[in-house]
Amino acid sequence: METVKLKDDYIKLSQALKVSGLAESGVDAKYAILDGKVKVNGQTELQRGKKLRAGDVVSYDGETVRIEA
Repeated sequence: METVKLKDDYIKLSQALKVSGLAESGVDAKYAILDGKVKVNGQTELQRGKKLRAGDVVSYDGETVRIEA
């Protein structure tokens, strides 16, 4: 499981996908989220702007990333 370190209090879901390398671009992240392929803490998430905080877990395409402070 990879990790994404927070620089602020939160990171938006689409940004987290890009930073972690799960999505190659913002457009890829957008469509993955809108197509219902991304889960946050086990729940399908359809909001690109969903604020992720330390402890949240993002899953996409068989990969998992944990958000850390």
